[in-house]
Amino acid sequence: MELFTRSELDEAAQIVQETVLPTPAYSWPLLARRTGADVVVKHENHTPTGSFKARGGLVFVENLRRRGALPQGIVTATRGNHGQSIAMGAGRVGIPAAIVVPEGNSVGKNDAMAAFGGEVIVAGCDFDDSRAIALELAAERGYQFVPSFHRDLVAGVATYALELFTTHPDLDVVLVPIGMGSGICGLISVRDMLGRKTEIIGVVAEGAAAISKSFEAGRPVPTLTARTFADGVACREPQPEAFNIIKSGASDVLKVSDREIAEAMRALYTDTHNLVEGAGAAPLAALLKHQSRFAGKKVGLIQTGANIDLHAFAEVLDGRTPAC
Repeated sequence: MELFTRSELDEAAQIVQETVLPTPAYSWPLLARRTGADVVVKHENHTPTGSFKARGGLVFVENLRRRGALPQGIVTATRGNHGQSIAMGAGRVGIPAAIVVPEGNSVGKNDAMAAFGGEVIVAGCDFDDSRAIALELAAERGYQFVPSFHRDLVAGVATYALELFTTHPDLDVVLVPIGMGSGICGLISVRDMLGRKTEIIGVVAEGAAAISKSFEAGRPVPTLTARTFADGVACREPQPEAFNIIKSGASDVLKVSDREIAEAMRALYTDTHNLVEGAGAAPLAALLKHQSRFAGKKVGLIQTGANIDLHAFAEVLDGRTPAC
């Protein structure tokens, strides 16, 4: 399934690179020693928002401007990284952005969205509740609703995949966390577009396993809860369009526990001196959990973001697992 063409991807890259420089993809020898694999980390924690999502909002809003379709405002729901991206993109074209987040959302992410010019509205018990509220708010205000999965968003975030597959064309496998699916769908789309043979494997938290259950069932299977401190993967309602791409283009979806995610965060800090949020550590958690499967292979890990509150990261460094 082709979400975008190569020319659209190249246009997205031009838009993104006006604000987000290509992020590094480093081979880390300490991670290689720890895992038994040749590990390449794609550092999307090095964008202006601290997350790969920075790319998508820039492309989405700029494409609205280029089409002459800028609304009077936009509204979206998020756990934080997508919202920062939308706020940044809206600010660049001078329109307001209302961003609905669930109760108990990361204070640091809320502050960052506000700093980018977003109006942060706390409403809903979890992300999926907030999304329903954001849809109502869009109708009330006459704003355009921005979903978490849209072809322009995916084209934007797919630019990190283009960078990765260009600098490391010989990757055997890439492990990537799955929230609403834009990141893994961008990887699958670019891999297929470039004709690479790289295996792509998604990673979810055990307490937010909707995509894993769906992958096993061959159809979208929502869950009642999404309990994990890794908020970037705390989603319980798979989106059909994203799921269809994952089903056809990913070879597997692995589950990791919150304890394993916390262990991976500590390993990344020790071995690379990088701060990483829970979702961004999930790929390493999966690699450590399944070391024999990936032994001797060249493995790409998508470190999707670094946006975790200080108190939670302090818990992790202290050897504990944050509560959810």
